Amino acid sequence: MTQALVSILDDEPAIRTMLADALEEAGFRTMSFGRATEFEAALKTHTPDVCLVDLSLPDKDGLTLVHRLALEQGATVIIISGRAQVQDRVTGLELGADDYVTKPFDPAEVVARIRARLRRDRPVAQTGNCARFNGWTACFDSYTLMDETGEQTPFSHAEGEVLRLFLERPKRLVSRAVMQETLGGAAGESFDRAMDVRISRLRTKLREDPKNPRLIKTVYGAGYIFLGDVDWS
Repeated sequence: MTQALVSILDDEPAIRTMLADALEEAGFRTMSFGRATEFEAALKTHTPDVCLVDLSLPDKDGLTLVHRLALEQGATVIIISGRAQVQDRVTGLELGADDYVTKPFDPAEVVARIRARLRRDRPVAQTGNCARFNGWTACFDSYTLMDETGEQTPFSHAEGEVLRLFLERPKRLVSRAVMQETLGGAAGESFDRAMDVRISRLRTKLREDPKNPRLIKTVYGAGYIFLGDVDWS
């Protein structure tokens, strides 16, 4: 089995070395970069499974980069940052990051979080990677939604996690507790807000009426129900 590739983007050489050593000892392949421009150039020839991204970069805004990665790459995106404010965490998750680790950290914790994310990202054994529902096709290999005319709309890795959760549980209540347990992350206001943002974006991409959505229904005080008929392939 090919070892997962982790790209590390941090302007501190000591951080890059510490993470690379811990990850390679744990069996991962790594690539390390000190500047966003070098990191982005490498993406043209390499497709990492996980991107570790520092927010304080010398040449580009880290949050903008995280947002682009979430939209265009299939990789898991984990922010590593010295910014410990709750709002920074919320913003990072809203922009598409899958996890947020604050400095200083134990590299063993980062390794454990990466392993946990990759386990969650594996397809369920009995489920394919494309699902058809109500005139839509969601493909989780390419991170795209396709309508009946063939028009494609990309969705982020974070949005895909939520969509897949709904499509695997059609016409069943998905509570906030189930979402937190399945998708990971600390329960609380920041998690709830991140989920609300992802669901709002999914509704927009599915061309739902925000005041009366047909597919993703909110059950106030309980969670959500996906009302479509789903066929996996």
